[in-house]
Amino acid sequence: MPETKDLIIAQTFDAPVERVWNAWVSADMMEQWWGPDGFSCPSANMEVRVGGTSVVAMRAPEELGGQDSYSSFAYTVVTPHYQLEFIHNLCDQSGQKIDPQAIGMPADFPQDMRQAVVFNDLGDGRTEVVVTEYGWRLGQMRDTSELGMKQCLDKMAAALRESE
Repeated sequence: MPETKDLIIAQTFDAPVERVWNAWVSADMMEQWWGPDGFSCPSANMEVRVGGTSVVAMRAPEELGGQDSYSSFAYTVVTPHYQLEFIHNLCDQSGQKIDPQAIGMPADFPQDMRQAVVFNDLGDGRTEVVVTEYGWRLGQMRDTSELGMKQCLDKMAAALRESE
């Protein structure tokens, strides 16, 4: 069995918890920050409720082919302004799960990855977000995911500043 390690990323935002929560559950906000640097989010169909599934698009920059890829978030826990838990998968535009290897992703790209996002109200209009991606196999895809999520959170901070 390959060695695994959870990926935990924390970032503090200069925005109240209600606004930071909204950035994760609102299609308009998600479209402003989802995807690492150079990537965009042309659509986000958000169904944030226990048993609901969001389907979020990510468009590669033209120099990397400009194609769209999709992720699904199947929610298992939704505690407003405090916590989201979901199962993340690659999917097609309609939300049907796709085997990552079938579309050329490396063998260590996960399926059915449990993720949690916790929103900690720090007071004074500041919020800490802690993202946990459970059970990553050690390797390049884990490192790439960590970099990508950090870039997403930086883009989210910029979007929150711009929407003040």
